Amino acid sequence: MSTPASPVLAMSISTPAFDKSHYENACDQAIAMCDGNLRGTIKALIMANEFLEAELLELQAAISCGCAPLPQPRAGSGGAASR
Repeated sequence: MSTPASPVLAMSISTPAFDKSHYENACDQAIAMCDGNLRGTIKALIMANEFLEAELLELQAAISCGCAPLPQPRAGSGGAASR
């Protein structure tokens, strides 16, 4: 009797290969922006992440109390507003 594949294994098999060069380039760029200082790079990334987390919390709070801004129509969406 064969056992079914685990969900993680099945997911990894069905997921197409992802080009990781984007992350490699982003890492290289972040390190270069910090003059090769890896500790400085990590610190900057942590600070950026904390800023984004705080911004996300503010947006979630605004949405929960109904204070979130209305979505703006996208340019070129073909709607009446773009004519």
